[in-house]
Amino acid sequence: MLSPSQFSPEAWDDMRSIVAYIATDNPDVAERFVPALEETFAQLEALPGLGSARHFGRKDLQGVRIIPVTGFEHYLLFYTALRKRVKVLRILHAARDFPTIFA
Repeated sequence: MLSPSQFSPEAWDDMRSIVAYIATDNPDVAERFVPALEETFAQLEALPGLGSARHFGRKDLQGVRIIPVTGFEHYLLFYTALRKRVKVLRILHAARDFPTIFA
């Protein structure tokens, strides 16, 4: 189960928006998004170095990594791994303009 302490408020909003958007076309697929997100997060807790490093201009975004959501490869999970704690910052579609969003 996902915890609010593991996700930023923006990530929670992203998740709700993504599920609502997918549900407009395919409610069955939308029901699978949160379990896929939970699976991806569990992988990150076990191996926080997964994914690729992303570099943004802001100092508070140093160390941000990116990984696709399992089974939803067009949705990307942006996270930081500090010691043994993983924090999800955003969940965004791959077509979004990440530099502008994180500016």
